[in-house]
Order: sequence, then C-alpha cells, then structure tokens
Amino acid sequence: MARESMRVLHVETGRHLYGGAYQVLLLLQGLASSGVENILCAPKESAIARAAGPYATVVPLPIAGELDPRLPWFLWQATHRWRPHLVHAHSRRGADWWTGPMGTARHIPSVITRRVDNPENPVLARFKYGFYHRIIAISEAIARVLRREGVEAEKIRIVKSCIEPKRFANPYPRDKVLRDLGLPQNTLLIGTVAQLIARKGHARLIDVAPAVIAQYPTAHFCFFGQGPLLKALQRRAQEKKVSGHVHFLGFREDMDRLFPCLNLLVHPATMEGLGVCLLEAAASGVPVVAGRSGGIPEVVHHELNGLLIDPEKDEELLSAILQMLQSPEKARRMGEAGRTLVEAQFSPQAMVQGNLAVYREILKDL
Repeated sequence: MARESMRVLHVETGRHLYGGAYQVLLLLQGLASSGVENILCAPKESAIARAAGPYATVVPLPIAGELDPRLPWFLWQATHRWRPHLVHAHSRRGADWWTGPMGTARHIPSVITRRVDNPENPVLARFKYGFYHRIIAISEAIARVLRREGVEAEKIRIVKSCIEPKRFANPYPRDKVLRDLGLPQNTLLIGTVAQLIARKGHARLIDVAPAVIAQYPTAHFCFFGQGPLLKALQRRAQEKKVSGHVHFLGFREDMDRLFPCLNLLVHPATMEGLGVCLLEAAASGVPVVAGRSGGIPEVVHHELNGLLIDPEKDEELLSAILQMLQSPEKARRMGEAGRTLVEAQFSPQAMVQGNLAVYREILKDL
C-alpha cells in the first residue's frame, strides 16, 4: 500500500503533553509530513487533543479516565466511522486492553507502543499482546521485559523515543529564572523532571540533599512535575531541614526554555522505559546523574554524557552529584557530549521512519 493512502487511527488517553503523549504528537507531525492521514482518539479537552489539530483529525473522547468503561464503545464508533487501515495504541491502562481486540473484531491490523519497563503478569501480557500484529518497544530494555513476559519475539520491534534539539535553542536568561525563583545569581540549580511517584526517586534525592548543601550551600533542588507524592515529599524536605533548598515547581510547559538553565539533571529512577527528560537534558547540554535501570543506559553513557549510579544506594547518588559539582569543566564536556549524542541517535526523523517501517511491514503481510 502506498503511504499516501494510509489512514492510521491513534489512541492516546493521556491528558498532559509530556512523556509518551508528547512523543505521539511528534509522531503525528512526522507522519502527516509523509502523507499519512492521522485520526487521533484522545480525551476531550486534553493537551494533545488541542495540539494535534494541524496533524490529525481529532476525535474527542468524553471519558472520565483511562479506565472509563465507555472507552470500548467510543473506539468501536471511531473505527466504524473512519475505517482506518491500521490502529495504533499509544497508552497503557485501558487503551492497551481495548485497542487490540477492537482491531481484531473490526478486521483491522493493530500495533501498540510500550513505553514503560515495569513488569506485567506474563499470562495477562501474552493474552493482551496476542491481539496485536506488532509491539513497538521504545528501548532495548523494554524489549527484554516483553520477551521475559513471553511475548512472541518476532512481533517485537524497537523504535526509540526522540527529541527536537532545536526546541532548546532559546532558553530563558538564567538571571531571570533565578530572580523568578527568588534565588541569588550564584545558585547551583539541580533539576529533576518527572512525575512525583515513588519509582522516580525524589525521596532519595531529598535524603542526600543535606550532605550536598553542606558542601555547596548555594545548591538548590528544583522538582518539576506533579503527582500523588507531592505532600509526602514536601514533608520529607521539612523533616530533613532542606525545605528552603527544595522547590516544587509543578508541571511546566516551558521546560525547553528552563532546561538549559540547570547545572545538573538528577534522575535516580528505579524503573524507566527510556527517559524523555534525559533526552531533553542532553539536547540542552546539561550533564546527568541517573539510575542504572531500564532503558536509561541507552541514553546516559557512563562518563560520556553523565554518571550512572545504583538508584537504591544513597552513597552512590551523593558521590555522583558531588563529583559533578566539583568538576564543572568535566560536567560541561559531558553536557556537550550529550547534545551530540541525541542529535545523532534520537532524531524525530528516525522515530517517524521507524514507526512507518512497522506500519508498512504489517500492511504488506495482509
């Protein structure tokens, strides 16, 4: 089938334009440029539904959440109306369970992208992924998890997430950012960009903060993101007597302008599919300290563009942060190496072409 005649129905149930949802937006943009007709099913009033208009026909889903029991009915209606050549599920929890069976019932081939490395019940995983013609893993680490769960290896394809380096070329003036935060101009900004959930490692970073501040009193920790652990983490910062140095700044849509103002990104996650925030840091020329888990080592190459640590060991986390702060020239070189790495290996063009190759492979086999 010529790609100009390809119509793909995408299902993305995320409401905020970060992580996986942002990757979907980049994919829609690239596919549209390649002549693909995109149909996007997304929650009504979601950020991606608002942003995707130039690249897709948006079908707003009036769902209350990812597990809304009406989702199957809405997908049934959408596939009936638009008659896509292929359906692509981009979300877990709801979309992953219903899109594949819906495609089977409609005799439409389906593909799913898996972005997280947390394990699933092998029996349920084999059942769920059995409905899909292909499973796209965004990292080698996720592909290994899928194989361990018993998913057919011949169905798995790897297409890594991407980043647009040019987005990070227009940062805010650093002095303005520091003024807005009420911080002195000699502040060392240590950032963390992630949902406030346990596996991202915020608590461990707070635990080592007193030792960092003892050696570097101008160090401040900026937590960008939102999530259910906000109040617990705020209490932890108070208990550790570092609340004046730990700033909870919520989800920011202007991270592309804030990232280059950071001295260091710290991401001590115990589980991570790949880590878009790591790509964003690298594109901004910011060195990274990150957990040696999931797909992170595919982005952070130890001693090249950052330092990898055991995220369960506070002493390793502390040592790596201090090493970065003690050696600013080494940190600068790592930041530049990261920029070179993402430009070469994580471009939007590579991600779009990788997905297109999977689509063509599926449709060719019909």
